[in-house]
Amino acid sequence: MDISTTPLRYELLAEVGEGSYGKVYKAREVGEKHRLLAVKKFNIRGDASETGIPVFMIREVALLRKMKYFNHPNIVQLLDASAVSVGRSLDLTLVLEYIDQDLSTYLSKVPASGLSQDCIKDVMLQLLRGLDFLHTNMVLHRDLKPENILISSHGEVKIADFGLSRIYTYNIALTPGVVTLWYRAPEVLLNSVYMSSVDMWSAGCIFAELFLLRPLFQAYTEVQQLQKIFEVIGLPSEEDWPKDSPVSYAVNWEPKASSTKLLPNLGPDENDLLAVSRSVSWTYYCSLNCTG
Repeated sequence: MDISTTPLRYELLAEVGEGSYGKVYKAREVGEKHRLLAVKKFNIRGDASETGIPVFMIREVALLRKMKYFNHPNIVQLLDASAVSVGRSLDLTLVLEYIDQDLSTYLSKVPASGLSQDCIKDVMLQLLRGLDFLHTNMVLHRDLKPENILISSHGEVKIADFGLSRIYTYNIALTPGVVTLWYRAPEVLLNSVYMSSVDMWSAGCIFAELFLLRPLFQAYTEVQQLQKIFEVIGLPSEEDWPKDSPVSYAVNWEPKASSTKLLPNLGPDENDLLAVSRSVSWTYYCSLNCTG
């Protein structure tokens, strides 16, 4: 499964993250370059010959390999991948370019005065360029959030973590439980049809977070998340409600109070851009579901 002519040799320096399936390490390449690397090690327990590699891991490797040859500056680059049998288990290792921190860590260090508008523009421009590249190649990321966006000490922004990503084709059966709750688009919350607009919604939430220094919509259930969204964008009409959603339209969805002034420090241009990014999802699925 190696993707390079000669597998990369490296030494692990420190563990920097841990998930359900494995760990992420900071490493250094052995040889002339001595460049820093990010190494993701997945351990697939049980009889790998029977269970195989989990689908989300195969997708991540396949998509990263596909995008590697384009070498887009705003997509994290896969440098090597290998799978090795260890007894009845299977160790899958991905070696990626190393970036200092994710956007969540970056924002946690921002002073209370906030980011400059020039900095916000630069981050968003790079994020949207990466997203445009993915969507042009029919790739839905489906889990855009600050933890999956890397930003270097030099201000380079790269989209990472493609475990939930899919190649989009027409009439594909898409999983409803995608995207971390706070960045999840209304059509996903309503278990309706969706496509690349779900990534645009997430990007809009991240855009707002760059100003607020906190997530725009913070809830702990899907119902609460919808209510918080409707407080900002208003309750759509019954005619605009997606016809294929198992969640029924009801007047009690109407928010008791409006929170449309969550971003009072935004100028008219920034507010217009935010409004476009958060409405594009709703506009898309209304076009599919509305009779008028």
